[in-house]
Parts: sequence; C-alpha cells; structure tokens
Amino acid sequence: MVIMMNKPAGYLTARSDRTRPTVMELLPEELRGLHPVGRLDMDTEGLLLLTDDGRLDPLLLRPEAHVEKLYFFRAFGRLEEAAFAKMAAGVELEGTGVLSLPARARLAGYSTIGECEALLPPKKHNHLMKNPGRPVTEGWIAIREGRKHQVKLMVKAVGGHVFTLKRLSIGALELDPALAPGEYRALAEAEITKLVPGRKI
Repeated sequence: MVIMMNKPAGYLTARSDRTRPTVMELLPEELRGLHPVGRLDMDTEGLLLLTDDGRLDPLLLRPEAHVEKLYFFRAFGRLEEAAFAKMAAGVELEGTGVLSLPARARLAGYSTIGECEALLPPKKHNHLMKNPGRPVTEGWIAIREGRKHQVKLMVKAVGGHVFTLKRLSIGALELDPALAPGEYRALAEAEITKLVPGRKI
C-alpha cells in the first residue's frame, strides 16, 4: 500500500517522537504501520509518501535512481538568474564539504516580506516586519538526492535564506491539489506505475 499525504508544516517526518508531533498522528490507527518514504523537514510542506513496502525507498531515494523531487521555495534576499545557474550546476553544501549534484533550478519571481507576512515564521514575525520592503525570491528547484536540509543549504550557498518550502512532485507523480494540508489518500495502481515505471510495488 502507498498513500500520498499533503504534509503540513509543524510535523516531524518520523514514526514517533517523545516531544514533537509526527506525520503518523495525522493517520488513523489502522494506517500507523506505514512508514514515510524519505523525509521532509518539520517546517517543510507538500508531497510525502508512506508505504508498508520497503522496496519503494531505494527505488525513489538513491541518487543513482535519478528520481527528481521538485520543490517550490521562498527565500529572503534577491537571487538573480546567476544564482539559479550556480544551483543548477551544483554548489558546496555548508558544513558538509559536499558538492550537490546538478539540479534544475528556475526563478519564479520576486515579492517582499510585507507581501509574505502571513507566511513568516511566527517567532521572527515582528522582527522581520520592521523591514517589510526587503526582497523575497520565489523559485523552483528539482534535485535527485536527499541530503539533510539540502534545498535550504543550496539556496543559502548562493545568498538566500529559505523560509517556506513545499515539495510538489516525486518523479512523474504530482501532489494532488485536492488534498488540503494534513489530508491523504491511497495511490491508484496507475499512479504507482507512474511513480516507478515498469515496477510492481
């Protein structure tokens, strides 16, 4: 069984945790035997898969599988096209000494902190709103690996600071727009085939 969840921010991608809420708490008891495929940071939203089949993880998560994960982000700072070109070529991830694999990165546009007020981190809201005209960059990035905080570190490497991040797709499988944050549904067989062409899960 494979289910798609629209993970909301504020939930840990884990089976259990002593102090923080986890994505498993969004599921009924009969589905809590599933496990998340990969991870999304606690403050990251979007497409998360959960399954009872351990074969799915290596098929989707290994870099050599070449399965893209597409994200939309908003970051403090004005990142020009050159910054997106650097991310596409691969950048050094701070604190790891590792160069990210080539990616696809595209600028979506610009806004300001004031225009994004409702999306600001609550703990920093008042401080950030002291400068509502500060630029915000919006963009897409598609990666084929899943290092911890990877998208955030890639954006940081070119001068931005991500404050909202949402996963939109895994391979050819897109997040169902009908799913509100916290909602989920089982994947149809056709969607599983789309996710892993030629393989039965």
